[in-house]
Amino acid sequence: MNAWVSPELQNTTTMSTVIYPSPIFGPIHSRRLGVSLGINLLPADGKVCSFDCIYCECGLNAERRPTAKMPTREEVSRALEERLQQMAKEGPKPDVLTFAGNGEPTLHPDFPHIIEDTRALRDRYCPEARISVLSNATRILRPDVFAALCRVDNNILKLDTIDEAFIKMVDRPTGPYFVEAIVDGLIHFRGHVIIQTMFLTGTDAAGTDVDNTSARFVEPWLEALKKIGPMQVMIYTIDRETPVSTLRKAAPDVLDSIAEQVRALGIPCSVAY
Repeated sequence: MNAWVSPELQNTTTMSTVIYPSPIFGPIHSRRLGVSLGINLLPADGKVCSFDCIYCECGLNAERRPTAKMPTREEVSRALEERLQQMAKEGPKPDVLTFAGNGEPTLHPDFPHIIEDTRALRDRYCPEARISVLSNATRILRPDVFAALCRVDNNILKLDTIDEAFIKMVDRPTGPYFVEAIVDGLIHFRGHVIIQTMFLTGTDAAGTDVDNTSARFVEPWLEALKKIGPMQVMIYTIDRETPVSTLRKAAPDVLDSIAEQVRALGIPCSVAY
């Protein structure tokens, strides 16, 4: 995300991380989605995630353990309705209602029901807005989560690479994660999925190279995209300071080259530098 940030977020930013209010934050201007009203299903004072990415803008899991609880389904619905009513009167109108925030939104036990509540509120107050979910895809093999993601407009799921060693080093799953099973799950969306991939360079804290922009990583990733057949691919790079300070942005010309390779497959691809 980039550009304007609402006043309520300004006091939650540290030198390298940002923790979002809960359950509603923004609107903010997203590099990829436009005027985005955020829906954070995680606690407001910390991070809950099934990944522990070394580039995460919310910081590392161990440094951001929350003491507050997740908002309830009823709290989310009530807060969202109040904000949508306010935006209908005062503006700006949201382009998108985005499930994001302090970790992995599908970890909320009522995630499928909250999606249905959000669809109803969207239809009532801003029917032109789209519903987006930014997820790391770790829970797409759960039938209830899969079904809920099929009900949103922008089902945006992470696939940074298909290299298991890179995933363990950079994305750092907190539980079992088998990339072949995840790719198979992505295939089952039958095109109703947007793949989101972070490209970066530099090293991890131990000095190990973390560059996933080379052909060694990109070519197998492109083969996976062929199988998945997503309706779009979003590639991006680091936008904020990261918990591991030795990471670096991927160069614009490198991102452009990767995007052209995706488009050559007949898949639309956007780039956020």
